[in-house]
Amino acid sequence: MAGSEHSIAGPAGDLQLVEEQPEHEVRAVAVVCHPHPLHGGTLKNKVVHQLARTFVELGAVSVRFNFRGVGASEGQYGHGQGELEDLGVVVDWARERWPNRPLWLAGFSFGAAVVLRGAGRLAPDWLVTAAPAINYLPSESPLPAGVPWLLIQGAEDDVVPTAQVLEWVDALPERPRLTLLEGAGHFFHGRLNDLRHTLLDAAGDLNPSR
Repeated sequence: MAGSEHSIAGPAGDLQLVEEQPEHEVRAVAVVCHPHPLHGGTLKNKVVHQLARTFVELGAVSVRFNFRGVGASEGQYGHGQGELEDLGVVVDWARERWPNRPLWLAGFSFGAAVVLRGAGRLAPDWLVTAAPAINYLPSESPLPAGVPWLLIQGAEDDVVPTAQVLEWVDALPERPRLTLLEGAGHFFHGRLNDLRHTLLDAAGDLNPSR
């Protein structure tokens, strides 16, 4: 899934992004955020790629982008706040390009923390977070109410400890739909197809294009 590459003006310089189109009518637009820029995270990450590919399978345009300072995106690491600003610009671009389509926001690890921070303002129609790096979430970070939210977590995650994620989920006023993949680590090695099926099942149950 090569997709078409774009360069758009971002808050700290141009941002590199890749879009993939579904075969038929565009059902939604899905924006996917990658892991931590200082730890090798890029739009080419295999979990990000799998999420994007599955969204296309569900009839959405998928948009992956590099945060500032990654790949061909200009600027420097923004300590989370800058990356949140990048996400906002990409969402605005996507909404202008595909108006009146539901917005699906997704992220993996650090990228999941970014979409959680931005979800309250960006008002997605569906939220998907894989192994969210909750340590990057401010304690006062507001989470959206009434939004279908799928959280996929590896039971053997030793990067973002599963026990901490489950404790955090239990304390939320509105819990996400949680899928715990037994035996899976943080990077879902060997479990990408399970990730895909989890996403497909949740899409059917939650009807996020409502």
